Amino acid sequence: MKWTDTLDIAEALIEAHPDVDPTAIRFTDLHAWVLALPGFDDAPNRSGEKILEAIQSAWIEERD
Repeated sequence: MKWTDTLDIAEALIEAHPDVDPTAIRFTDLHAWVLALPGFDDAPNRSGEKILEAIQSAWIEERD
């Protein structure tokens, strides 16, 4: 997975953190959790606020 795979990342985060409310997560935590996902293979510095927002939005949509 790369940073641009927002839907895949969101689905993996739902599995990895089922009890987390994605509306309450800090971007610093989100960044770290994405980096820790199995199959994630992208440079840590390639993300930014827009990408993290997109991941968070996808997570919220997929969870509901």
